Amino acid sequence: MVRPVFGDGPRFAVVGNPENRRVSLFADAVRAAGLPGPRVVAWTDVLHEGGAGFAADEIVRIDSPGEDPEVDRLLRGASDPTRVEGSARWYHGFMAALRTLRGGVRLDDADDLAVLFDKRACHAVLDAAGVPVPASPTSGADGLPVRGWDDVRALMREHRMSRLFVKPAHGSSASGVLAVETGGGGRIRATTSVELAPGGALHNSLRVRRYDSERDIAVIVDALAPDGLHLERWVPKASQLGRAADLRVVVVAGRATHAVVRTSRTPLTNLHLGGSRGDLGTARQAVAAAGARWADVLDVCERAASCFPRTLCVGVDLLPAVGWRRTFVGEVNAFGDLLPRLTGLPGSGAEGLDTYAAQVAAALRGPARPGSLHPYRTGTPHA
Repeated sequence: MVRPVFGDGPRFAVVGNPENRRVSLFADAVRAAGLPGPRVVAWTDVLHEGGAGFAADEIVRIDSPGEDPEVDRLLRGASDPTRVEGSARWYHGFMAALRTLRGGVRLDDADDLAVLFDKRACHAVLDAAGVPVPASPTSGADGLPVRGWDDVRALMREHRMSRLFVKPAHGSSASGVLAVETGGGGRIRATTSVELAPGGALHNSLRVRRYDSERDIAVIVDALAPDGLHLERWVPKASQLGRAADLRVVVVAGRATHAVVRTSRTPLTNLHLGGSRGDLGTARQAVAAAGARWADVLDVCERAASCFPRTLCVGVDLLPAVGWRRTFVGEVNAFGDLLPRLTGLPGSGAEGLDTYAAQVAAALRGPARPGSLHPYRTGTPHA
């Protein structure tokens, strides 16, 4: 991709759900940069009209199609937006919709998004690049299919995984994720936000629950398996104030710009599932006390983001192991920048900017080389 040439000044457009706060926050950032608000192209229009076109010099941001019942119905084919099943259909519908967008200077690459929304493919790409990830028997060329609970049980035995995460391959926001652990005497437990209805339907819930019946766990996994499943060894996480802790690190244009600690009393630290923000300074001190370097922690996130060089911004879920010395990348999220009021890390070049303002500034700087959205870095090296 070449640096855009603007006639009457930069123009932004965003494909998203117009009433969603993601779109509003990005529009606010564009206007705060002294530019006209972006042209908003609704996902409903894209899906109903078979695409959308953009001027050659329009800077186009692709935003999440989530949190809109009509868009979800068109992509997933389910009338109830709380249903968990149907993620494979959603994935193929979303990928097809991306291909109908024409023109513009893109801040997100369709091929990158195709990998980011397939956990098996994303894990394999990260692993091949030497990014530390939890062990998985389902990713890469030798990845094994999971047709149901019996396959999960077999892989647990074969790979000696007494604790693991079972994830829908195309899920997001922890939808359908189960943290499974076994114990002596045949005991088993799954922690998840999935609500199993009496008729067997699966629903997303804001309440994390535990299932201690293997029969119930099998029903859930068997229902999710047709959409594709990804298995990962459970990395015991570090803690902060007695709560499991991980980090969401936003990487903009190749640079780790924002970070937040997420803590929870359950294995699922997502903030919308009852997780809470921890203290970043305390986490940095814990890393240093363990004999590790904070700069290396951020470097892992930047290495993960570098696997997707044509996408301006990703959110990396970083799993610090017990003791804070080692870290693993659990997820790389295409739309992982929704962290309102969080400003940039010292030395990141995004000091005083939220995640959206940092992306606008990076987009206006333009790419450093053809085919990349990673401009020359600003600011000082990570301390």
